[in-house]
Amino acid sequence: MRDTLIETLMPLGIALGAALIALLAVQLAHWILLRLGRRSPLSTELANRSHRPIQWVVVLCTVYFSVQDTADGATWRPAFLHVDKLVIIGAVAWLVASLLVVAEDAALARFRTDVPDNRTARRVHTQIVMIRRVTVAIVAVLAVAVMLTTFPQARLLGTSVLASAGFVGIVAGLAAQSVLRNMFAGLQLAFSDAVRLGDVVIVEKEWGRVEEITLSYVVVHVWDDRRLILPSSYFTEKPFENWTRTEAALLGSVLFEVDWWLPVSEMREELRRALESTDLWDGRVSVLQVVEATGSAMQLRALVSAVDAPRLWDLRCFVREHMVCWLRDTHPTALPRLRAEMTSALPAHSTLTGQTQTPDGDSRLFSHSVDGRARAEAFTGPEP
Repeated sequence: MRDTLIETLMPLGIALGAALIALLAVQLAHWILLRLGRRSPLSTELANRSHRPIQWVVVLCTVYFSVQDTADGATWRPAFLHVDKLVIIGAVAWLVASLLVVAEDAALARFRTDVPDNRTARRVHTQIVMIRRVTVAIVAVLAVAVMLTTFPQARLLGTSVLASAGFVGIVAGLAAQSVLRNMFAGLQLAFSDAVRLGDVVIVEKEWGRVEEITLSYVVVHVWDDRRLILPSSYFTEKPFENWTRTEAALLGSVLFEVDWWLPVSEMREELRRALESTDLWDGRVSVLQVVEATGSAMQLRALVSAVDAPRLWDLRCFVREHMVCWLRDTHPTALPRLRAEMTSALPAHSTLTGQTQTPDGDSRLFSHSVDGRARAEAFTGPEP
């Protein structure tokens, strides 16, 4: 009994010791890599992201080969090695995914999105983020497939699954029709350049920025900090506005209703001075035009430009406030007004049917005529 216990515990002890030695070696290599790559962000990120998965892979492989060589006659050896092999496959998949993420982050670092002209960078970011999700999913699926091949029963099961693959494929295609449509729509968005991360869009009458693009949905960060979540197929099946499709610069208009007495040329000069006094204006467009002239007022449109949508909104508010104050202070008579001409309804010598005109010009309604007295009786009754 004692010999059996020693034979059982000795391989485990050897495996544990080998695992500790391997763990120390990995830790030492990690420390050396950090020291050598202090000035390289790529080396630092590679060391940090791959540290844990490498620890698992090295330790599990060390334990696997130690038990395989030292526990020949143990009854628990086959089951232990099988479980260890499954965990090793998962750890290797984790390591491969980490290395792919490091490579994708290195590619992202080459394209900065915090610069004014970042259209190309945002397109690359969108594509790389989609590729990252696809590659991680592929690695996970392959890892599960490799794990299944370690089971003899899975190979037999595969034959029956392939025999009924046609029927199952039809059922799965019908059940996952919307899922597949959104998945392919997400891939289409990533590589068609129709919408990118950071694009300013108008969807469902809401203004916002594209915050996230996945294989199934797109998150739009609305201007009031709400999140509008739409299926990826929405952007391939319905029209939407993309304000940063080719460039971020935009034009915006501000409307004014003023009286006809306003000197438009003075207001045009004041608009130019107001725009030159703020850094919200990009210096491209400064136009003031009379776009409508009705009987009571004329409508002016100020057309201005800015480098992006948020600055354009602030610029339009600034122009509106500045010009309203200027109109009030310098041309108060040019503010919108309603004109009316007061005239007599009838000439002084005319009378209504059955009415008489008194010497003082007062046309009596309920007296001094037959019709008037009849109407008075209808309201007050006959005179006593």
